[in-house]
Amino acid sequence: MIQRSTRRLPILVAVAWIVSLSSSSRMVVDASTSAGGAALSALRDIDLRYFVAGGTCAAFSHGVTTPIDVVKTRIQADPERYNKGLIAATKSIIQTEGPSALLGGLGPTVVGYGVEGAMKFGVYEVSKPILKSMLSTASKNRDALAFMVASVFAGAIAALLLCPMESLRIKQVTDPSFAEDSIVTGIPKIVAQDGIISLFGGVLAMLSKQVRCTRKTTSTAAISVPYTFGKQVSFDMLAAFFYQFFAKFMEVVNKWFVSVAAAACASLVACILSQPGDMILTETYRAETVAPFSKAVQEIWSRGKLMEFFRGLQARILHVGMIITSQLVVYDIVKQMLGLPATGSH
Repeated sequence: MIQRSTRRLPILVAVAWIVSLSSSSRMVVDASTSAGGAALSALRDIDLRYFVAGGTCAAFSHGVTTPIDVVKTRIQADPERYNKGLIAATKSIIQTEGPSALLGGLGPTVVGYGVEGAMKFGVYEVSKPILKSMLSTASKNRDALAFMVASVFAGAIAALLLCPMESLRIKQVTDPSFAEDSIVTGIPKIVAQDGIISLFGGVLAMLSKQVRCTRKTTSTAAISVPYTFGKQVSFDMLAAFFYQFFAKFMEVVNKWFVSVAAAACASLVACILSQPGDMILTETYRAETVAPFSKAVQEIWSRGKLMEFFRGLQARILHVGMIITSQLVVYDIVKQMLGLPATGSH
């Protein structure tokens, strides 16, 4: 009996060694794939409520500010005619075309920005935990880096989806032949005249609207500082800062004050960063044929160099300031109505 057990001992030792080796290998694999596993887990936990909240706030905020957007677009598209400021331009449009002209492009604005907002806020929110899990936990700036990358990714997707509706909106505001068209008739009309590719002719301008453009030469534009970063990441960080700053006074300071204050600051950052791209976008679509990105930039530069990219900034500060402040506050309200935490509070 003892002899038989002695014979089995080397076999048992070998089995134990193989088991321990496989366990060690599994630990190495698990360690190397923990980030990927966390990313997959975050991907499976995508919360569609962020998309609903984003679409609702964007459609609302852009819809109610359509009259300001109409005036701003007219100033950019026809600077010789509308050269006396925002109020004078508004009066001129009402006198010559009637108050209804201030609602030009309302349909594509609401639909386009509803889709754009759903993707921009939704993709941004669901990308943050995925990117954080993929980055090194030892990185001190992991959260900030994840937020920045998520904002660029979300802004690019949203810009691509918004392009067709934005092309129709600008046509309705600047081209009288499109004034009576709806989304159903306007989009096919653009396709018939210029081809389906023309709907995305302003995609580089839209991307430059999502990022800040600075002019260095007459033929190239440097792209930096994402617009979505200026809006959403700064809102995230400012809201978190305000919650920490007012931590001892939250019984007195209402949480809506935090949302409004953070949103107002974020709107100022975003509207300045997005102004050059917005000017390029208008220049791209205001002609009968869609202008190439480089040609639109050259044309703007030739009219007034760098400062020409900021034409209509007064209207844009009012317009984008109202949009972003209301958008972010509504976003926070809708999120909480859907059972999600307020921005920066967790």
